[in-house]
Amino acid sequence: MAHFAKISNGKVIEVIVAEQEHINTLDGEWIETSKQTYKGEHKLGGTPLRKNFAGVGFIYDKERDAFYQKTPFPSWVLDENTCHWEAPVARPNDDKLYKWNEQTTTWDEIE
Repeated sequence: MAHFAKISNGKVIEVIVAEQEHINTLDGEWIETSKQTYKGEHKLGGTPLRKNFAGVGFIYDKERDAFYQKTPFPSWVLDENTCHWEAPVARPNDDKLYKWNEQTTTWDEIE
């Protein structure tokens, strides 16, 4: 069995586990997705499939043949290798908690 995402207007509207033979009997566009694929890598060392495991609300990009989430903030950029959104400024690498401030495009420390 495998995971399949139902696509409507470029968006994932459902994810199910099924055999390919069953998927072939269903209406609509169904694309296989791998629960082991994240940021373009297969967690178990296998071949990654479509950059990320699909989730309801994800985008399916036919040109990239990839699943990814909607951008969390307008200033963030999609990393083409991972199909994950990246802030234009790296988050500080320390033990403190931060939240993104879209107005200043900086990371604000949470106190």
